[in-house]
Amino acid sequence: MNAIDIAIKMETDAINFYKTASEKVNHLVGKKMFLTIAEDEKRHLDMLTQIFKGLDLTILDVSPMNNIKTVFEEMKDEMMERVEATQDELEAFRIAMDMEKKGITFYKKEALEAGTNKEKALFERLVHEEEQHYNIFANTYFFLSDTGNWFMGEEHTIFDGGTPWA
Repeated sequence: MNAIDIAIKMETDAINFYKTASEKVNHLVGKKMFLTIAEDEKRHLDMLTQIFKGLDLTILDVSPMNNIKTVFEEMKDEMMERVEATQDELEAFRIAMDMEKKGITFYKKEALEAGTNKEKALFERLVHEEEQHYNIFANTYFFLSDTGNWFMGEEHTIFDGGTPWA
């Protein structure tokens, strides 16, 4: 099995996992986030399939972080509702982070060993996007597992001396 075949399998597995995870998460923002990242993975799969078929590849400059920011902006009221995450939901995020870490490691290795400039550019792009996915999942995991400290860290009220009422 070559690198493209393995990458196609990884992306297909990720799509399936994120769709399933979206069905199991209670918090609406979590559901939407998993579905949004599943769409990113579908785009990755399309790019890999183009390379596999020897087609000319156009790598789109897409930012998963911007897509997720849009989700959070659209759903900010729902996000602020305090929802206790179940252990199953937290486990889904742990699995997602692990999948993304493995993808990052794999794509970095393949970028170094790529046979063509197009393959190298694709693998480097996938590394960049998978790193963003990992950060999104890690941040969400922290939010769901320790909301109070998440807000403190995100708002920097204590860390930088700022005051929320000033």
